[in-house]
Amino acid sequence: MKILSLDEQSIYQLPYTSAASGGGVETRVLPLVVARVDQLPEALGGLLLTSDLQGVAPSSDEGGALALLGEVLAHDLRGLAEADLIPASGQLGVLLAGDLFSSPGGDKRGATGDVRPVWTAFGREARWVAGVAGNHDLFGTERDRERFVARSGAHLLDGAVVELDCLRIGGVGGIIGNPNKPARRSTEDFLEVLERVLAQRPDIVVLHEGPDDPSAGAMGNPDIRELLKSTDEELLVICGHSPWRHPLAQLSDGTQVLNVHERAILLQAP
Repeated sequence: MKILSLDEQSIYQLPYTSAASGGGVETRVLPLVVARVDQLPEALGGLLLTSDLQGVAPSSDEGGALALLGEVLAHDLRGLAEADLIPASGQLGVLLAGDLFSSPGGDKRGATGDVRPVWTAFGREARWVAGVAGNHDLFGTERDRERFVARSGAHLLDGAVVELDCLRIGGVGGIIGNPNKPARRSTEDFLEVLERVLAQRPDIVVLHEGPDDPSAGAMGNPDIRELLKSTDEELLVICGHSPWRHPLAQLSDGTQVLNVHERAILLQAP
């Protein structure tokens, strides 16, 4: 799958509250933009990609009470489909690249917590949901996580590849860092897991922490970039964790990287 173009104008904007860098809160806007790809499986009208939804917004499902930003975005997909702005739920796949939690008031930076409600909300509004956990995402205990995946049908990937509608999707969750801290692996271990995923020849790889792009001055991990460059397969990498001004990059081997940090992107075929 190759991205041909990425719209500059959003088709939808969702205001939300998040923690400000100097303390307190600020109002921000989550944009939903469309990218055109050369092809999608026949069963899919589109793929929705997003990550780093670390904020809250009023939820009509909860009578206007604040809910996690991802829950509100998932709920709003219904109206967007009814307005023919996005495909209907039966034709929409969702890929989540992690960090979907916020403190209840959106006033604490880097809050960590349970993101199962976000995955569940997207599962109600899509054909299927797959992706990875970020370094601020919890799913309860290990047994809770297993039960959630089994019950919900969500495809929570970490070193695995799953085939959905003829798309082979692989994923590695967490970030590179001190392995004594949650959701972190040493560089050696992370790259080993990613290498195992790449060996299974996925069409799409979902990461939370992605590669850097030195040509654009975009933050990320250079070790991940070097490993991705070593593959001889056409590959689309979806990631978040580090904000990029321009979301799309192409590595020297032709691998495309789409950073969906604090944005939602809908992939559609021409």
